[in-house]
Amino acid sequence: MPKRLLVVESPGKVKKLSQILGADWIVRASCGHIRELSSEGEDSLGFIMDGSSVKCRYVPRDERAKETIQQLKAAVKLVQEVVLATDPDREGETIAWHLKEALGLKAPKRVVYTEITESAVRNAIANPRELDANLVGAGLCRDCLDKLVGYKGSPLVWALNNGAKSVGRVQSATLHLICQREREILSFVPQDYWSVWVDYTEGFRAFYKGTVNAPNNGNEPETEVNDDAAGINKEATESTRVLSEAEATRLVEEARRHPHKIVQFEGKIVNRQPPPPFITSTLQQAAGSKLKFAPEKTMQVAQKLYEAGLITYMRTDSVMLSPEFCASARKWLDQNDPPNVPPQVARHRSNKTAQEAHEAIRPTDVFRPSTQLRVELTGDEFNLYVLIWKRAIASQCRPAQLRKTLVITQSGSLLWQARGQVIEFLGYARYWPNLSKDTILPNLQQGQILNLQDAGHEKKQTQPPPRYSEPKLVQLMERKGIGRPSTYSPTIATLKKRDYVQLIKENLQPTVLGLEVDDFLQKALPDLLATEFTAKMEDALDAIASGKQPWQQYLTNWNQSYFAPALAKAKTVPVNSSGTANVSQLTERKFEKSRTRCPQCNNHFAKIPSNKVTKKYFLKCMSGCEDVVLFWSDRTKAWEAPRSNRKGANPEKPPAKITTYPCPVCKKPLEEYSYMKDGQSKVMLRCSEPQSRNDNKHKDVAYFTTQKGWWSPKFGEMKCEEKPTK
Repeated sequence: MPKRLLVVESPGKVKKLSQILGADWIVRASCGHIRELSSEGEDSLGFIMDGSSVKCRYVPRDERAKETIQQLKAAVKLVQEVVLATDPDREGETIAWHLKEALGLKAPKRVVYTEITESAVRNAIANPRELDANLVGAGLCRDCLDKLVGYKGSPLVWALNNGAKSVGRVQSATLHLICQREREILSFVPQDYWSVWVDYTEGFRAFYKGTVNAPNNGNEPETEVNDDAAGINKEATESTRVLSEAEATRLVEEARRHPHKIVQFEGKIVNRQPPPPFITSTLQQAAGSKLKFAPEKTMQVAQKLYEAGLITYMRTDSVMLSPEFCASARKWLDQNDPPNVPPQVARHRSNKTAQEAHEAIRPTDVFRPSTQLRVELTGDEFNLYVLIWKRAIASQCRPAQLRKTLVITQSGSLLWQARGQVIEFLGYARYWPNLSKDTILPNLQQGQILNLQDAGHEKKQTQPPPRYSEPKLVQLMERKGIGRPSTYSPTIATLKKRDYVQLIKENLQPTVLGLEVDDFLQKALPDLLATEFTAKMEDALDAIASGKQPWQQYLTNWNQSYFAPALAKAKTVPVNSSGTANVSQLTERKFEKSRTRCPQCNNHFAKIPSNKVTKKYFLKCMSGCEDVVLFWSDRTKAWEAPRSNRKGANPEKPPAKITTYPCPVCKKPLEEYSYMKDGQSKVMLRCSEPQSRNDNKHKDVAYFTTQKGWWSPKFGEMKCEEKPTK
């Protein structure tokens, strides 16, 4: 009979751990969180703040969680000892605490391991500890904070009556970054400029860099775009910007008029240090760039690799590697790539907020044959594993060596610059190739006279800032301190699910709805959108996790000193402010027009992007016609109205029910209008006069059912004091 019970989070780990531990153990999974804050009490928060204390009431998350709790209770009765082995992060510690409470465990043992290998698991079990109350406190505080902001803040955007569903502590700050960038793009005015160059018969091109008497003598510092996620470093290859064609032509003529000679020649060997191993954010960035994985998919695939015992835990912000792995990687290099073995073990520095108890993401065994893994894993799993393996090995290699050359030439008072780069030793770049290609300059020397072959200029135009790809947004969230490793992926997924943003050509673009919500929140809760404000909250949670601050005291102080007063002020912000109208005007510009015309008003349809249809967009009339949309039919190869909108498609639909309630604008009777939302049938009251419904005065005439009766965001509770006009 088994004597011990090991409880983990994911059912995917059960088989592997059962094989490691043998018949003396029962291994069961909680399937993630088993409890959540209830929906009781004021605003359905599930917790009460009384002075500086917080009283929480937890319930099973759903029916499956109820069954899991009962099954785990039954398993507890069969054993003498319970060991909690939930994931090695703050969230995992919180889940372990919930298991202790739900199962009635007095003093369960807590074990932590970052890789599912026999040595790591057995070593963890041999060194158990108690639950970390500080980590648990930080986890509970995060849950309460997120529910407080979501449940108290979301009703503000419901009143917009535009389909907005939620406000979130991390979600809204992230949405603001995307909307800020969109507004920069919409307001961007391109500017023409010219890049001026000279070609020499010696075999190289140089770019205009200013004049002899100008500051810095044209010898500007090297500009380099280090895009590690994309895997390449790009150097700027154009001249100092010239802002008129006349000036560019003058420079070309002067270059042709004067002799050219080298006035500065520099050559040096530069070491490019190896990149650190992956943390959660850099893994999501690299997988997005190289494998085209969304952050959510990256974490799902990484989870499977972790459960299979192939990589260490994938939610981490530390670049630390265990001495055992460093020794193993060094041994692999010694056997397979001796020139790449560094004199000393490579060290990398983590962010100051990183949890140094964790390791970076790395393979558990660098010697595991790839031919075997290619058979055992799916294509996505194998590709992500190889990416992790290469990055981890690269982090332990010698630096790359580059021979860089700078040449400054002079003609009259003009200075010209050329740069060369030759890779002398690949080093780490053999496994993680992020170096730009060789740019070879001929053998040159100081004072050498050069022969001009040609001179010219090229017209260019400044470009608006690009929209964020998902990997780039993760990078930005990390840099600005919004969220933590476990929140990057679900935050972006929530924004897409809420229809606040959409993915167009691999870039995130805010929808009209997202822009309207962000515009309103800038007026209602501006602090909540500020990255510095959100980052300070994350710092406070880190302080709680390290035992520097009591979590209940922080939560109650934050609510009393900031959130409650801010919320009261926010409720005074008008929902139909002029700012929202401005957003609508801005966003109309981004919809491409179709050649197809609306059958009602004969205006061109707008192409509305959507990932849910085959053409990635549908057609909608934006000229005021009500619900005129067309979808592409692969069967007929033509644009068609939805079946429910076609004439005669639903002849049995009953006529609208006329009520005795008067329209608050024209006093005509209101009608009950049935519609579908989120897969559910709903009813609202609207004016029964079709022509009136299209004017601006009637746009807010909409009543919805509540426990107290009919209610309108604009007109409040229904009061039937007057009879409708017949």
